[in-house]
Amino acid sequence: MNKSARQIKIEFGDFQTPPELANLVCQKLENLGVSPKTIIEPTCGTGAFIEASVSHFRKANKIIGIEVNNAYLAQIHKRISSFADHERIVLRQGNFFDFNWKGLLKDIEEPILVIGNFPWVTNSQQGAMGGVNLPEKLNFQNRNRFDAMTGKSNFDISEWMLIQVGNWFQKRRGILAMLCKTTVARKFLHHLHSNKAGVFRSAIYTIDAKKYFDASVEACLLFCEFRDHAHNYDYDVYEDLEAKKSQRVGHRNGMTIRDLDTFEKFSNLFGNSELKWRSGIKHDCSAVMELKKQDDVLINGLGEAVDIEPTYVYPLLKGSDIANNRIKSTNRFVIVPQKTVGEPINTIKHLAPKTWKYLEKHAEYLDNRKSKIYRDNPRFSIFGVGSYTFLPYKIAICGLYKSLDFRLVGEIGDKPVVFDDTVYFLSFDTEEQARKVLYTLCSRNVQDFFSSMIFWDEKRPIKTSVLNKLSLKKPQAAQALRLFERKSKKYLSTEGK
Repeated sequence: MNKSARQIKIEFGDFQTPPELANLVCQKLENLGVSPKTIIEPTCGTGAFIEASVSHFRKANKIIGIEVNNAYLAQIHKRISSFADHERIVLRQGNFFDFNWKGLLKDIEEPILVIGNFPWVTNSQQGAMGGVNLPEKLNFQNRNRFDAMTGKSNFDISEWMLIQVGNWFQKRRGILAMLCKTTVARKFLHHLHSNKAGVFRSAIYTIDAKKYFDASVEACLLFCEFRDHAHNYDYDVYEDLEAKKSQRVGHRNGMTIRDLDTFEKFSNLFGNSELKWRSGIKHDCSAVMELKKQDDVLINGLGEAVDIEPTYVYPLLKGSDIANNRIKSTNRFVIVPQKTVGEPINTIKHLAPKTWKYLEKHAEYLDNRKSKIYRDNPRFSIFGVGSYTFLPYKIAICGLYKSLDFRLVGEIGDKPVVFDDTVYFLSFDTEEQARKVLYTLCSRNVQDFFSSMIFWDEKRPIKTSVLNKLSLKKPQAAQALRLFERKSKKYLSTEGK
């Protein structure tokens, strides 16, 4: 397959660090007291960090650059040949994924500084373009089978590479300073905590990826100092390389907490939710399963008019509807062929023959859904469905938006509303029950509590893993409920007059 220049750039994460940024990073490291004896840049590219290291770390006895691209190595050789102390620099051709790092690290002098800019690309992006610049396919994140099948096993190549570098520092002193996506930095620091690595101090310094790389992504300098017997896993996040003030991040109760100060203030709210947050329906076939009403006619995503019984058709609200408070009406509907996951669907043939005929007519689309989760389940199966789906009142929030806007959603057209899988929700039998919980969720204390655990720069910042950590029986949550009840009684007594 002939690859374009852009494909090759993406496959090898070829976003070269500008010399200006490399010098700013090295200056920051000097300010932090970093003074290495050996410097390694594992993917040195055109050598911005090699040259910056020569200028800033004059006490380093050896500066080692490894690069897969021989043309880049030739460029560096040409530039450094005029350096007075170029003998300190060792350049070698090699691919990170099969290089003999053990042999290189065997006799080098400590402390070590590993510096650079790993590829900003995921394994699925490389796979989609036929890329081969990948590590051995291992489930290094220890995903369970369902998570792996639904796509959660996709990972940034740099995350895998950082973990390998972290392993180099077992029983070694040194510093890791790497430019990467901010989400990758957090995952790596969480990995160090989970594996009880010898971390003395660490920090994240936000950088302007748009300015330096023309990339629309949250990026940072990841700084981590390793010492064998240290175990300090809290870290500071700074707005930029020059910032003095920071926000404290850490790991508590199995979670990474974005704002430790706020979390500790409201930690008495932390527990297991008495009500379970669920995600909306997953069907992976919107062209067939989702319908729009136009002039009282249902139209599917293929542009076909659909004439089926209303039995299995429910009003649908998407994440954008919830986020923008469009919850009173909808022209969107979805076919819900099961009441519970795995339920046999043959009864549709008798209860709603037109619906069954419609599903069979479009079976090719449903049978060819890519996700493996459908393979061992009845034909036309969906996920994210249960008794909770069909209760009349729900509190819903969209996981994709960067605000804690909870909505109370009732029935539409005398049928319970269902959501797409970007929405999380609680279900209730009565409106009164729902309003009580909504009041608590919208209280300032609870909002601050949730926000302290949410990383707003993520693609889906709001997650059930966070929402399900509010215990409504904890004192401050219970207090909010009592306040709601007092206000409700006062309103009702005034209304009666």
